[in-house]
Amino acid sequence: MPTGVALRDPREQLFDAAERILLRAGPSALTSRAVTTEAGCAKGVLHRHFADFDAFLAELVLDRAARVDARAADLRAAAGSGTVAGHLAAALTDLFDSVAVAVVGLVTSRDELRARLRRTLPTGIPVLTQAAAMIASYLAAERDLGRVAADADIDALAPTLIGAAHLLFADRTGPAPEAMAVHKVVATVMAGAVVVP
Repeated sequence: MPTGVALRDPREQLFDAAERILLRAGPSALTSRAVTTEAGCAKGVLHRHFADFDAFLAELVLDRAARVDARAADLRAAAGSGTVAGHLAAALTDLFDSVAVAVVGLVTSRDELRARLRRTLPTGIPVLTQAAAMIASYLAAERDLGRVAADADIDALAPTLIGAAHLLFADRTGPAPEAMAVHKVVATVMAGAVVVP
């Protein structure tokens, strides 16, 4: 990109470019040169906004984790409508159809990135940890409405749902699982926890 041409929001443009690379080619294809080329800007733009490439990657992961946190309110607001399994299946599909699977691969493949993230997020795997919290808060809202059993172990159900769904979506190069497959996993995990009217 020529000098003097303004970028809309450089950070977001770089994040979006990195996400496209992750989805298309996986974590191993993610380099500073690939990101700036994909974003259509000079390599110096990335280094103007981030101390180094690992700092950029850490901010990317934190940004994507914050987006999961933002979705939690929408999911909680759906409590009391539709079906519990339907809302969970839709939320998990939305989560794993996005960049979540690739972000997990990115975090697990880069030691320096994990070390940086531990300073901000000391436990769990970013994005998946936020997703489990999102699911747990939704299940708590449904429990308060009497649609999930009062004795349901939400703290065990939420990560179980995340792990089971992650396995369905883990092969980013293959076809996405069918909606019925996701719904079946959710229904199986939630069996006995959902109160049938």
